[in-house]
Amino acid sequence: MDMSIKQELEQLRSLRMELEEEARSLQEKQRELENTLRALEEKVTLEELKREKAIIEELKNRNKTLKEIIDQMETKKKELEAKLQEKQPEVMVALASEEEADTTPAESMDAITLTVVESSALDESPKTQEKKKRRFF
Repeated sequence: MDMSIKQELEQLRSLRMELEEEARSLQEKQRELENTLRALEEKVTLEELKREKAIIEELKNRNKTLKEIIDQMETKKKELEAKLQEKQPEVMVALASEEEADTTPAESMDAITLTVVESSALDESPKTQEKKKRRFF
């Protein structure tokens, strides 16, 4: 029996050494996987960071473009408002001339008609101008 106990003890020690070696190997594999996971998580985070920066840059560019468009539109609006303000006195003069035309001879009426047509010629088609001429007579 002594021999079988010694053999069994040897087998158990051998098995223990194998299991300890397997445990070390598994622990090493676990450490490697943990390192790989950390590296991959870092890469994913860096990619997300790059994507966010790219999105932010794109939004900044879009906003800048929209601001430029808005500025252009506001400038055009101011120009049109100024043009409208300039035309209002002309309309008043034309209306005053129209009232005078009722009391002036026919020759003066032609001159007044030409003045009205010339001031509005920039904004109106020839058909509209012709209709206005007919209205005055």
